[in-house]
Amino acid sequence: MKTILPNKAKHYCKVGKVLLLATAIQLTTNTQSMAFKRSAFISELRNNSQFVTIKGKITDKNGQPIIGASVMIKGSQIGSLSDANGDYSINAERTSILVFSYIGFTPKEITVGGQTTINVELEESSTSLGEVVVVGYSTKKQSEISSSISVVTGDKLRDVTSNEVSSLLQGRAPGVVVSTASGSPTSGSSIIVRGTGSINASTAPLIVVDGNIGGNYNPTDVETITILKDAAATGLYGSRAANGVIIITTKTGKSGKSVVSYNTTMGFTEASTGNFSLMNSQELYDYQSKFYSGLTPERLNNNTDWWDLGFRKGMVNTHTLSASGGSEKSTFYLSGNYYKEEGTLIHNDKTGYNLRGNFTQKLSDKFKISSFLNGIFINDVYNAGGTLYDSYVNMPFDPAYNPDGTPIDARYGTWYGRDRDNFLHTLQYNTSRAKSFNVSADINLDYNVLKNLTLSSYNRGNLVNYRSDSFNDKRTKSGATNNGTAYASNSYNNTFLTSNRLRYSNNFGKHSLAVLAVGEIEQGYSESLSANVKNLPAGRDAFSTATDIVTNPSGGNDTYQFSKYLGQVDYSFNEKYYAVASYVSEYSSRFGSNKPNGNFYQLGASWIASNEDFLKNNKAITFLKLRSSYGTTGNAYGIGYYAALGLYSISSGASYAGLPGAAPSQKANPDLTWEKSKSANIGVDITLFKRIDLSVDAYHKEAASLLFFRPLPATTGYSGVYENVGNVRNRGIEFNLTTKNFVKDFKWETNLNMAFNRNKVLEVNQGRTEVSTGARQPIAVGHDMDEWFMPVWSGVDPATGSPLWENRVKDADGKEFLTYTTNYNAASRLYTGKSSAPKFTGGLTNDFTYKNFTLSTFFNFVYGNYVYNDSRFFFDSDGLYESYNQMNLAKGWSRWEKPGDLATHPKPVHGRADNSNATSTRYLENGSYLRLRNVTLGYNLPTAWLNKAKVNKVRIFISGDNLWTLTKFTGTDPEVELGDGVSSIKYPISKKFLFGVNISL
Repeated sequence: MKTILPNKAKHYCKVGKVLLLATAIQLTTNTQSMAFKRSAFISELRNNSQFVTIKGKITDKNGQPIIGASVMIKGSQIGSLSDANGDYSINAERTSILVFSYIGFTPKEITVGGQTTINVELEESSTSLGEVVVVGYSTKKQSEISSSISVVTGDKLRDVTSNEVSSLLQGRAPGVVVSTASGSPTSGSSIIVRGTGSINASTAPLIVVDGNIGGNYNPTDVETITILKDAAATGLYGSRAANGVIIITTKTGKSGKSVVSYNTTMGFTEASTGNFSLMNSQELYDYQSKFYSGLTPERLNNNTDWWDLGFRKGMVNTHTLSASGGSEKSTFYLSGNYYKEEGTLIHNDKTGYNLRGNFTQKLSDKFKISSFLNGIFINDVYNAGGTLYDSYVNMPFDPAYNPDGTPIDARYGTWYGRDRDNFLHTLQYNTSRAKSFNVSADINLDYNVLKNLTLSSYNRGNLVNYRSDSFNDKRTKSGATNNGTAYASNSYNNTFLTSNRLRYSNNFGKHSLAVLAVGEIEQGYSESLSANVKNLPAGRDAFSTATDIVTNPSGGNDTYQFSKYLGQVDYSFNEKYYAVASYVSEYSSRFGSNKPNGNFYQLGASWIASNEDFLKNNKAITFLKLRSSYGTTGNAYGIGYYAALGLYSISSGASYAGLPGAAPSQKANPDLTWEKSKSANIGVDITLFKRIDLSVDAYHKEAASLLFFRPLPATTGYSGVYENVGNVRNRGIEFNLTTKNFVKDFKWETNLNMAFNRNKVLEVNQGRTEVSTGARQPIAVGHDMDEWFMPVWSGVDPATGSPLWENRVKDADGKEFLTYTTNYNAASRLYTGKSSAPKFTGGLTNDFTYKNFTLSTFFNFVYGNYVYNDSRFFFDSDGLYESYNQMNLAKGWSRWEKPGDLATHPKPVHGRADNSNATSTRYLENGSYLRLRNVTLGYNLPTAWLNKAKVNKVRIFISGDNLWTLTKFTGTDPEVELGDGVSSIKYPISKKFLFGVNISL
């Protein structure tokens, strides 16, 4: 310490007095100078202060504000969110690093320094590795996941216009095969994940909405869809996840200014006819004159295009109004949707209304409550006149209308068609419709017991009411037999589920640990009632006007229960090494008393190699992760509630003294238990140059103890029994590739996904080699489950024009020889080596952006599957059905006319009896196709224009769905339900031409 001497102290006091006096004189005589110095002092104080207020705007590449973007101080829990204008504000130190992030965009880090205003433009990310996704009963960053998953954002689903999420997923994720059996807006699609692994039980994936099994939703409210494919991913749903899991997360509100959005789409649809066309009157007359002597010239007086009369241009109209927002403690999302689509087939349409409300409230720092309420009302109108069938087979010789313009009743007068049916006459009177109301309500409670321990209770009630009815007027062909009939059925279903979860998570230096325990109970109940009456007055469909019944009214009620206990441990070290293990034990009332429980386990591990020192600064490989998993999963769906019990059925043949009796129908099997699937997966995720993302997975999955209803001989007194039989294997490779081709003013991004799967039956029960002997697809050991089994068509005998089939014979030494026969019954039934399952499937998307313009194209493709075109049995029958219209020959086809002709079709013979149109590979066609699923051209109105109107965003677009299909298939549409593989009188898929507007306030 420095010592001040007394004499020097006096000197310093004098100096101090002088300074104080000078300062006082200056303060009183020069205020302007004082103000200047005060300002300089404050400025210097600010420069030396630790904290400053940073403000700015967060926008996307088009200058549009990003609402709800996160602004975090790196290494802390301090953060903020952007409001409806993209504006944010945060207090931070000048040495702080701000991290700006939003789902679907690449995070950006900026050091504060001397800045007080920081405007940020986030770029859309070609990788989603940093995004948080829902997996099982928790959320994780994609980079931390050890399993095989695919994530599809809601924006990607809204290119194609449909009210079915299953249809929207087509071609969007590798290994997820979506197929649609009908183009009707009232029908749905089927989904198969990584191949078919069941015989009688369900092959559909488990649906999870907002954290709970089941539930309902509308496509417009979907935020993300996560498809869980391997055992480690499906782990916590393992008891019912053998066919994969689809997790749907709906939108929620974000704190900040409220946002109101309105989206509308309008347009029209038309049926796709593909390579198919029917004959007109002249063509049919010329064809039949070669083999049918009963032709008369007056047939040419009419040239009715029944296809054109049966189909139309339908209208599509959809409107969605939503509002979201909230504060740090309370958020909300409200949405209403109206969807109307007219089918391309006349008298067929769907109308849907959907209301959703998602609310979250933080009651305290420890307690949060969330509620999700969704209601869907659907009104379906079905064609009640046999229009689809008649459009294919009715003859152009027959007129549709009387001279006065009214539809002809085909039952009377001259009519050349075999079925004597004019659907235009029938549709005047008959009706068929259905209505359903589906309500789902969730109450979720989360309580932080301790700092790292959370207790949650997720609860759901789901109620479904469904009614269908039909009326066949006595004035129509279908109603004449019973003098007018009416049918009605009502069903009611409810499901109640409670899922109670305890989760612990903590970080210990470089170690991270999360432990989850869950207890869950699901109870289901259903009841139904149906009645069918007759003798109704014309035009009266009320049951009270009937005087008799067609069948006795029927009904019943059912109930089932699932209960589950599970545990999971999730561990990671140093953001490099990850491991997960889970165990599930579940009870189901559907199984036998001896084995109602199923126990399943799952293991997974991954290594982020790019976080190692030897790859950290590698400019080429910016991310690299290796993954592996193994585990068991189960299946309990697709069988009856009482599949293990011995059942009796009411039978009119088992009656006594006029009273109904009961007869055995199902044999009991107390040992019936869960289907079980063992699966292994290895995968790699790699990012190159921050512009190329590639994920590759290889898997091996074996499904055992398959649920199967085995028919029993009539002598046993039972129709059959449910058993666990057989073993089926699926192996495959999947990859997903995303590239950023151009990244400046003109941006071009490409995504390609493909999946290859091979299926094989390894075993069936009781020493048999086939499950359904004699069927087209008998499911046999050593073969693909979907392999076709039938006589092999060998073409046409050039000398006689007769049909030929393969006949394989063996000599005395057992050596097989190939011969040919014109006798269908002598033809060999063979496994063809052709399957209804495709060899590979996938999708290709290209997104282009230039300034305010966007253009996207989306193709999906299916290759290597074979479709049995069963419709050709009717209208490619070589003269057998002269009273049905016939199809024009496809390109490259020809009919035999004279000896020596090398033709694809036999000579036509009136009323032929050689079975040329019977089941064989003749009608087995290549079902491969490449489809332009969607093209969308959009324009975002400039921000400068919108600011004046106080509008955040306006986007206008034109769009087309299913515009073009490349295929060799000769029917209207190659897309069929792939597990079935049959195209029979197909309602073709629709082309859609649409205009839309998206507005955000």
